[in-house]
Amino acid sequence: MKTVTDYPVHDLIATRWSPCSFANRPVSDDDLRSLFEAARWAASSYNEQPWSYILAKKEDAAEFERLLSCLVEPNQVWARFASALALGISSLNFARDKKPNRAAVHDLGLAAGSLLLEATSRGLAIHQMIGILPDKARELYSIPEGCEPMTAIAIGYAGVQNDLPENVRTRDAAR
Repeated sequence: MKTVTDYPVHDLIATRWSPCSFANRPVSDDDLRSLFEAARWAASSYNEQPWSYILAKKEDAAEFERLLSCLVEPNQVWARFASALALGISSLNFARDKKPNRAAVHDLGLAAGSLLLEATSRGLAIHQMIGILPDKARELYSIPEGCEPMTAIAIGYAGVQNDLPENVRTRDAAR
């Protein structure tokens, strides 16, 4: 469905959507690689690319549950239906001189935006979340000092989940 915009924008922007309902359909490894390749090519301050992602696919149930446990409970309710989850991590200091990188979080956002557009171009949907448990993620994944778990992304094909709570289904239907 294309969103009605006030001014013309590219269809990828007008059709992107962040659903809470995902179809029970896996995302191919090739598609996942392309999403993160798009993120890799995002612009960044000094071309630092101060981000990394941890990816968990639903086929690897233990790893998927591990990453899912790093989300706040309201996000776990619906994100468990996604085909894959990713944890976005910012490196807060420049690699070259260890000085603070004030653009690190911004640059992670640009990477996520590139990933989002690539996903949309492939008929996939992603839902970004700030509702994560950074301390738990840091512990479970041994995230080093100077790096910060900032966001999570649910990846999959938009679908309908009738066993989602009513408020989540209503939010998706209001698209």
